[in-house]
Amino acid sequence: MLTLRRRFTPPSSCSSHRILSALATVLVLNALPAASVLAPRSNCYAFDNSSRLVDFSSWIGHHFEYEGKDADLVVRFCKDVESRSQTGYVDFGRFDKFNHFVSGSGHVDFVQGFYNGDLVNCERSYDKMGRTAQVNVICGNCLNGQCTGGLGCICNITYESTCRVFLELAIPCEKPGPRVFKGFTVGFHPRSWELVYDGMTQLGFEKPHHEFSFGTQQIHVTLYMTAIASQSTLVQKPIVKVLPENGLEVRLSGSGVTGSPPTTLSPTMLNIDWRCKRTRDTPYEVNVTIPIEGYEPVQFILAKMCEYRQDQDGDRTKGWAIFGVLSCIFIVSSTLFCCGGFIYKTQVMGKRGIDALPGMTIVSACLETVSGAGQSYSRAEDLNSSFASEASWEHPPASYQGTQRPATERKYGAI
Repeated sequence: MLTLRRRFTPPSSCSSHRILSALATVLVLNALPAASVLAPRSNCYAFDNSSRLVDFSSWIGHHFEYEGKDADLVVRFCKDVESRSQTGYVDFGRFDKFNHFVSGSGHVDFVQGFYNGDLVNCERSYDKMGRTAQVNVICGNCLNGQCTGGLGCICNITYESTCRVFLELAIPCEKPGPRVFKGFTVGFHPRSWELVYDGMTQLGFEKPHHEFSFGTQQIHVTLYMTAIASQSTLVQKPIVKVLPENGLEVRLSGSGVTGSPPTTLSPTMLNIDWRCKRTRDTPYEVNVTIPIEGYEPVQFILAKMCEYRQDQDGDRTKGWAIFGVLSCIFIVSSTLFCCGGFIYKTQVMGKRGIDALPGMTIVSACLETVSGAGQSYSRAEDLNSSFASEASWEHPPASYQGTQRPATERKYGAI
């Protein structure tokens, strides 16, 4: 019988190095924290229909012109809309942070609103905002086949009236970014969003900043989280990581730790208690990550300075608790002693009034001693000497009696 044996060929050194490098890459990627979604550096951004962030900051001020018969219409992206003719310029609105840059529908991807244009003959216009314009942004080419390639152009314009105009603008849009959990905020007050606004980390909390760090004396920080009520159940429990790991003790409490869904009417609180165990010249980094189901996690960093060590609050509280218990015992025992002594003196000793209070005898003796009004006992020899001196004064010696005149021989008027 012929038996076939399969030879085992050990992997080459090159393949082993590849496997090890791949494993190391996976481990490093898993160890790195998820990057936070930063707020764009300008207000020229929007969210598409899938809640992905599209940043148009590089398009700010870009010039688009549409040539008409009587006047040309010019759009400066995220700036303003103007009508230019031989008679002059007419402003059809400006773009600012209070106007919306939202997602569109159908063949329109985004919609920009421009308001507060010229008021001449438009005093009773839309919302009394003067001339206004709406720019419908199309990602790609126009439907009529115009402006293929390049930086885009204005496809067509429609004047609803002399005070309002609609434009279709085709441009090569930016690549969509991460999926953002819109409506989610984190702040130091229930109605503020200093750390996170609309699911994006604000400037100053995306990385450690010395000017945004907390002082050593501040040992408690409370954060308030809000979200849209219909999507609040997607918010999960926060994860905290301290860098470096040793030197700063961090404890979490509040409704945010238990996973309660935050809403705008009932925000959840995340209480952070941190204490310095080791001094450090640079601030500690407290990385807070809030996972969102189906969206990019919300991440922000709190910086904590540690210029000196801090004791445990529990030891301080324990000392005050012992002092309080001893004080209660002393007060209760003093009250029982006073009541028992008063009853004994009134019922047994027959005293009344202030004399029946316990300790009044001692108090009276102390007062008499201090004031010097008290009587003291004299010794027997002191009494005898006093009696002898008194007798000597009452019975003067014979020589003195002989020289003394009788009581009847008085001379009135003599000194």
